[in-house]
Amino acid sequence: MRAASWGAWLLLAAPGPAFAAGGGHVVDDAAVEAPGACHVESWVTRSSHGAGLINVAPACTREAWPDLEIGGFVSHGWTRAAADTVIGIAPKLMLRSEDHGLGVGVATSVGYDIGHGRIETASMIVPVTIPVGARLRFNLDGGWQWSRADHGHDLFVGGQVEFALRPTVGLMTELFTRDQGKPGGQAGVRWTVDAGRIDLDVLAGRYLDGATPTAITIGVTVRR
Repeated sequence: MRAASWGAWLLLAAPGPAFAAGGGHVVDDAAVEAPGACHVESWVTRSSHGAGLINVAPACTREAWPDLEIGGFVSHGWTRAAADTVIGIAPKLMLRSEDHGLGVGVATSVGYDIGHGRIETASMIVPVTIPVGARLRFNLDGGWQWSRADHGHDLFVGGQVEFALRPTVGLMTELFTRDQGKPGGQAGVRWTVDAGRIDLDVLAGRYLDGATPTAITIGVTVRR
């Protein structure tokens, strides 16, 4: 599998307390960053067979457009045989806040391979968030993904459960699949420190790209 295939698929997968999706999670939630705030999500994933990914993704939500998060990303993926760097944009629109009992959003992305000089990835995902009390949330994703380096167009579906063990500690587990490859899963823990301004993630997964058996991810999100 080419490095672009590994890194590109993880990029297609695109806050507050520990109770929040994002970062290295594959399944997204419906929320956007708080109006007037910005964040930078960064994570490193190491997988079996010598593959890996480094990703940095800044995003901001303007007070004038409180439901629109404007984001981008820089990602470097590699295998033992090759390496590629992809940059892109990732705007996200919140159609309905989970404060109303059901959150709905639209998350999109386009990635450009700077080494090959071409569009490498694109996606449009509809995340739905269902809060159950103050400590439990369900996130459901469905949509379309495209990757030049892999096998073209795919339908993607995924589900995630988040549980706030404490105000500063959250647990997450998720399952997901697409048209090709094996279904994948991931689970992890998130610590939120510095009055909610920093998230620390540790995640372990299987078949994040549908082909690579194991992966470990460490992530940091800083918001201001």
